[in-house]
Amino acid sequence: MKEVVGNGAIAETLRDVDKDFLFFASGVADSSERRESEFYREIDLLLSQDRSKHIVYFSSLCIFTDPKSRYSKHKIEMEDLVRGFIRHTIVRIGNPDWVTNPHQLVPFLKEKIKSGKPFKVFDEYRHLLTRDEFLYWMNLIPDRNCELNITGERLKVKEIVERLK
Repeated sequence: MKEVVGNGAIAETLRDVDKDFLFFASGVADSSERRESEFYREIDLLLSQDRSKHIVYFSSLCIFTDPKSRYSKHKIEMEDLVRGFIRHTIVRIGNPDWVTNPHQLVPFLKEKIKSGKPFKVFDEYRHLLTRDEFLYWMNLIPDRNCELNITGERLKVKEIVERLK
């Protein structure tokens, strides 16, 4: 029986997945988070889950691009905890383009564009993931331990801004 822990856009999207796993889509979503209590809250919630179920944990590709940030270190720690479950899948994703959390890249950029206020666009790449691509890969998760990196499309932040205009 499928179970989804969380109530954000990722969790809501998982309701359309036809897999009977424990989807853990709750936790620190803001990569600039500094409050230790938020990191501990996610750890406590993860450790309260049924370890006999196949857990699917959502991590971030930032563990490869910015491994020294507090957020990345937390995601790496969470991945290690997830590996302690008998059956597990770790899914590292790029930036979802359908979420509404203002701390995520796409909603942040949309709000800046809408407001008309100037903002700095860094000359760096980000991976943009569509809802359809996300669902495609979620429905292919095998019933065995694995790790998936779902990048989406690699774009310069400037290109993402242009698409959103």
